[in-house]
Amino acid sequence: MPKVSIIEKRIFEIEGFQVDIAKDGKNVRGDMQLPKQYEAERMTKNSMTVGDWKSKFKTQYPGYDVVVYKNNGEKASGQTKLATVRDTYLDDQN
Repeated sequence: MPKVSIIEKRIFEIEGFQVDIAKDGKNVRGDMQLPKQYEAERMTKNSMTVGDWKSKFKTQYPGYDVVVYKNNGEKASGQTKLATVRDTYLDDQN
């Protein structure tokens, strides 16, 4: 069973943005284990919103929530497109 910190790292590597996995409104410790690894092999479409992606996450991890962050540490709102969130990380590399 993978640790939460490993799942969060895998999400960053595949999706291109930072997340925190939460339960009952509280951040889950990185050393806690979840039953399975993040299953996506490819990046989710840029046209999806953060809210859509969170719903996708919740189908894989029932009972857990996820917070998506822009590169500046600000939480991304549900209606924000994933492309917009990813772009905040690209800006930092230039």
